[in-house]
Amino acid sequence: MALTEQDVQNALKEITDPNTGRDFVAGKSARNIKIDGNNISLDIVLGYPAKSVLEAIRQQVEGKLKSLSGVGSVFVNVLVKIVSHSAQSGVKMIPGVKNVIAVASGKGGVGKSTTAVNLALALLAEGATVGILDADIYGPSQPMMLGITGRPESANESTLEPMEGHGLQAMSIGFLIDAETPMVWRGPMVTQALEQLVQNTRWRDLDYLVVDLPPGTGDVQLTLAQRVPVTGSVIVTTPQDIALIDARKALKMFEKVGIPILGIIENMSLHICSKCGHEERIFGEGGGAKMSQDYEAEFLGALPLDIAIRQGTDAGMPTVVKDPDGRVSQIYRDIARRVAAKVAIQAQDFSAKFPSIVIQNT
Repeated sequence: MALTEQDVQNALKEITDPNTGRDFVAGKSARNIKIDGNNISLDIVLGYPAKSVLEAIRQQVEGKLKSLSGVGSVFVNVLVKIVSHSAQSGVKMIPGVKNVIAVASGKGGVGKSTTAVNLALALLAEGATVGILDADIYGPSQPMMLGITGRPESANESTLEPMEGHGLQAMSIGFLIDAETPMVWRGPMVTQALEQLVQNTRWRDLDYLVVDLPPGTGDVQLTLAQRVPVTGSVIVTTPQDIALIDARKALKMFEKVGIPILGIIENMSLHICSKCGHEERIFGEGGGAKMSQDYEAEFLGALPLDIAIRQGTDAGMPTVVKDPDGRVSQIYRDIARRVAAKVAIQAQDFSAKFPSIVIQNT
């Protein structure tokens, strides 16, 4: 009996993309299926960066198709195509940026900025072009975490060139002021500064712009929701109840303004003693997972309380760069793929493909 394309599709429906949880047909990843006698070739197109798992996915699909009766050779080409996805209605896209991911916590001191920079670097390590915007006007930390010094260049008086650290494009108010200069500004000045950093930076063809938000649910967050096209948000919390209270507020804020929740990250989940290896859950257990269940949001992963993470960011060498093959870096990369996969299954943004229509009196 001759092999048909339907046979191939039926086989592909029985295996799922480990990052999206969808089968390769429902997820529209399987394309260009060709059958030549008993030989099969096809493309698997992923909508998210996945450099570290491309071969595993190729083998998964190849193995399934080779199990079909009468199949000869199987050629599977796995490639990545990252596109723009929809954001809040009525908000213009940022030139040079496909997707914006906001990282929030609601509460300070939970490691949000550390998580944001390592998430950005993990997306970069997985093959994406990535930038990071430090939206904490009062307490910018990304210049130190990325080890970037100096001032951004400007081609003219109205734009800024992003700084670069470890391959990330970066912008922060910290690049424009002295480290010890306090930002004694009222709300309107802060929101105006944020808008200028977003819109006046000449981002260069970014697949993702990660925005490191300040704690709370105030002016900066509201400006982001109203003026910046946010594709989705990530909530960072620790397991303890006092952190979860504020993390829940941050999540509800994004829900109220119509920004999708990509998932929840539990930071400082487990402490492992560097001397004896004893494991202790200093801040409690299961808080992030419980919050995910309560709000039907994806639990993206849990990160340990590790002195090496703090040492790396203080030295301008975040964990994903300092120890790329280590256990913690692998957790960050797993989380990055899951975040990007959540973005990939959202509705695409086609606004850039439509021409401008001008009506004139003739």
